[in-house]
Amino acid sequence: MALCGGVGAMALPSELIVHIFSFLSDRDKLRASAVCSRWRECLFYPALWTELKLRIGGGCNGSGSSSEETPRLEFLMRKFGSFVRELQLELAPVEGYLSPLNNDPSSTRMDQPPGADSDPQLSERWRDAMATYLDQVLCVFTSIRNNRNLQKLSLYGDTCVLQQEGLLDSSNLHQIHQGGTKRSMKSSSSCLSNPSAETLQHLSLLDHQLGPLISPSELDRLSNLNSLALDFSDLTSELCGLLASPRRTPLHRLSLLLNGAALEFKPLEGTATEDDWKALVRVSANLRVYIMALEVDSSELLRVLKPSLPLERLHLDSYSTLVTDATLELISQQYNKTLTHFLLLRDDPDFPDLSVNRNEDPLVLLAWRCTQLAVLVIHGYTVWSHNLVAISRLRGSSLRVLTVSEESIDFDPDQSVCMEGDPVHNLVKEVSLGLGRVWHPCLDSSLVLSEPTQHFHRELHAFSMGM
Repeated sequence: MALCGGVGAMALPSELIVHIFSFLSDRDKLRASAVCSRWRECLFYPALWTELKLRIGGGCNGSGSSSEETPRLEFLMRKFGSFVRELQLELAPVEGYLSPLNNDPSSTRMDQPPGADSDPQLSERWRDAMATYLDQVLCVFTSIRNNRNLQKLSLYGDTCVLQQEGLLDSSNLHQIHQGGTKRSMKSSSSCLSNPSAETLQHLSLLDHQLGPLISPSELDRLSNLNSLALDFSDLTSELCGLLASPRRTPLHRLSLLLNGAALEFKPLEGTATEDDWKALVRVSANLRVYIMALEVDSSELLRVLKPSLPLERLHLDSYSTLVTDATLELISQQYNKTLTHFLLLRDDPDFPDLSVNRNEDPLVLLAWRCTQLAVLVIHGYTVWSHNLVAISRLRGSSLRVLTVSEESIDFDPDQSVCMEGDPVHNLVKEVSLGLGRVWHPCLDSSLVLSEPTQHFHRELHAFSMGM
């Protein structure tokens, strides 16, 4: 009670109260704002809200997307939208749920959307949910329109599941007010005022089903971008040429998501050529690129991996598509001076052997040639034990992360005859000696295999932070 009187905390200067509140979490700040009007006034001081992370729609534990959340969102954006420096907006995450009609949590899961032949009432509820998402997205971008402090903007939308069942195809989109998903998302950058566009340093716009989420004219306004994340098919020759303009701030980080399943909707024709990459690198000498390729055929990969592309991180993930030894050979030769992170993952019960012969393993050659390699993660392909030892010895302690699932490791019977003791124990001992630290194979493959697009979303933030 003393806190609400004329003594104690209330007698402190506002600047000191704001400094004390800066040690609270965002959730605790909002709770503290309900104590009294003085605290409420201090807690909405701009310095306390430089970064805002919003999760719209999906939610967990059955919370779902609901128009009931809109007033709370509008309140937050009224308070913070005009001065927040970093804004992350996550739209309709895969793990979210929509509240079922019959109160049965298992009846309507986000990864099992209703198809065209399902209950019309259920489909209508999904359309209403998407309309709510769009309302909320527009609320956010309208609020930041005149923000002169905005430096980092990230929009992550996962509406792919809805589109797979035809719920959000072109015949249905016009039924959703606000003009549909494509118009609503494309308005995100164009709605920014010129002062806001000039302060923006990081932009992330990803959707591998719809057309480009940003046009060249809109990107031209964002002249001070240091970091950009796009779907690979959206990086057209025209867009790449715009990024190579000497009038712009040099680009430092470029994250690209290539989804093989979406190439039917967004083909690679018209994407950046070798000459485009050369021009971009000339202007942005410190540019580094992160690519995740999900279920992409090796022939398509060869089209994408241009020699002048300054590739630092590469994540190849698939369920059935195989990466060939020729692809790994190309990667190890072209990016031997820049590649630091390489993830090779395949979620399939078969574990193909990439080696043409066991004495010329492409993963060993990659570890030998790529002198900057610091992270190597492998699952879903056969890795021979003696090759794993060779990798550890080639890179030594500079290989900060070496994660290989136990299922992927195989032992050469000819070499096992010559060794004494348990082959697994011997492998652990030899690899640990090579790395200069204790090492063990990964016993739980679920720790290696995560949902790819959300993994990319997390990694691109860490990648862009490393400038």
